[in-house]
Amino acid sequence: MLQRMQEAQARLAAVRPALPAALRPHVRTGVLDDTGWNLVVPNGAVAAKLRQCLPQIEQALADEGWKPTAVRVKVQSDRT
Repeated sequence: MLQRMQEAQARLAAVRPALPAALRPHVRTGVLDDTGWNLVVPNGAVAAKLRQCLPQIEQALADEGWKPTAVRVKVQSDRT
């Protein structure tokens, strides 16, 4: 489990430069499992913009040598 968390963090570090500067502080890594990798954002507007960036994200991962996997965008509110 720790290895997957570290890999997810490394993937996020690899894709951050491909993200628009305004989005970078809002994107967090989520679950990395056998079916894909989640990127977690705080609201629907950020999610919509991030989904537009998925081709660049996937290319950044490929450029860093990560095997192709599904990248999913999830909205997670911090409200309790």
